[in-house]
Amino acid sequence: MDVVVGVIYLYEERAGKEEFVIKGELYKYLIKVRRHQEGDLLGLRNKDDRKTLHTYKITAIEARALYVSRLSSQILEIKPKSPLHVAWCVIDSKSVEKVLAMLNEIGVSRISFVYCERSQRSFTPDLKRYERILQASNQQCGRTEMMEFDTYNSIADFIAKFPDTVVLDFSDEVLTEGVDFQRVLVGCEGGFSLAEKKLLQKQKVFRLDTSMVLRSETAVVAIASKILL
Repeated sequence: MDVVVGVIYLYEERAGKEEFVIKGELYKYLIKVRRHQEGDLLGLRNKDDRKTLHTYKITAIEARALYVSRLSSQILEIKPKSPLHVAWCVIDSKSVEKVLAMLNEIGVSRISFVYCERSQRSFTPDLKRYERILQASNQQCGRTEMMEFDTYNSIADFIAKFPDTVVLDFSDEVLTEGVDFQRVLVGCEGGFSLAEKKLLQKQKVFRLDTSMVLRSETAVVAIASKILL
């Protein structure tokens, strides 16, 4: 019978083998941080096959080595119930990093970083760093699929490819429960320019039900939470 160790797991390139020895940083993490003992169970996944959860038992612990033996392997995907693609006008990467793990846990499927007229061109999304943050987040929240990233040079380029995009901006229409869409555009600090507002006139536009002025990253988290949770 298969054994399931919840959904929390760790990435390990040898996951799937019958037995192996864990040393180095992962050993320190398991022993000093997680306080694992002999007989405990571990959930491990291999980055080459993220869908499969391998359950291991710690069979022995030495001063600098931890021995594990595989008990079971099974397909166990943990992913969002529905997709949400966020088109996010480029802001400082530090602000993105503060909420990226949160967006990953909520279940955002894809983020397209779009250069808007009020985006500072000196800001360049650090996609490699974002991926490292997501790998750590996946292990903590149990998510198996990786969020996708891409970039666009302008709002016009993005809307041309995704004409079904809805827009967060000042509007009479408030985002309410049950609204169904898969793609939303969120501006940067300062909002959209007049030329961009004209370009977006044909898109469905809504606002959040608040009198507060939200930072761009706050707005993204709020929308993702409202749609996905």
